[in-house]
Amino acid sequence: MERITWYFDFISPYAYLQSTRLFDLSLQAEIEYVPLLFAGLLNHWGQKGPAEIPSKKKFTFHQCIWRAQRDEIPFRTPPQHPFNPLRALRLCIALGNKLEHIQTIFRCIWVEGNLPDNNDGWKAIQKALNVDDADECVADPLIKAALVENGKNAISTGIFGVPSFRVGKEVFWGDDCGDMVKDYIANPGILEHEDIKRIETLKGSAARSQPKFH
Repeated sequence: MERITWYFDFISPYAYLQSTRLFDLSLQAEIEYVPLLFAGLLNHWGQKGPAEIPSKKKFTFHQCIWRAQRDEIPFRTPPQHPFNPLRALRLCIALGNKLEHIQTIFRCIWVEGNLPDNNDGWKAIQKALNVDDADECVADPLIKAALVENGKNAISTGIFGVPSFRVGKEVFWGDDCGDMVKDYIANPGILEHEDIKRIETLKGSAARSQPKFH
């Protein structure tokens, strides 16, 4: 069975939507679940997150709510966004990165509105997971280091956003890439098309000028 890696952050509504469909893909491949800090990717690649651009934030939630309604996925915009996902990410690692725990945390945030950076929300997440020592877990230096390492390893393989899959050396980004991943697993030759291979050496004829701060 093919082995693939799924990178996610609980802050992403697209990652939540994709998480609800991972079981079907797990029948086709063995999935390694890797939580990481989306903000770390943004900092490394010099990007802004969707929530940092007002019009993009608006469209993101419009689309996510529409997709959820279309696909009959429970969805409710949380009371604040963006929020700090660190405690949820670290707790996920402490619990072994199991899909059942990942989906429980996603539901707590994106269905029930319980945020990990809110004390009441954090208590609700712990209760849903039946965890009594969450604060101790997320304070463990080894857990903190593991999350940082997840981000570094992801960046080294070309991961630039969440949710993303990595299959071998290939990266597949976005909530809508699931079908492409399935097709690639069934037939890796789909990325051997001459126009796809040409992308690797494609150069631009223009570049965006960099702002000058003086």
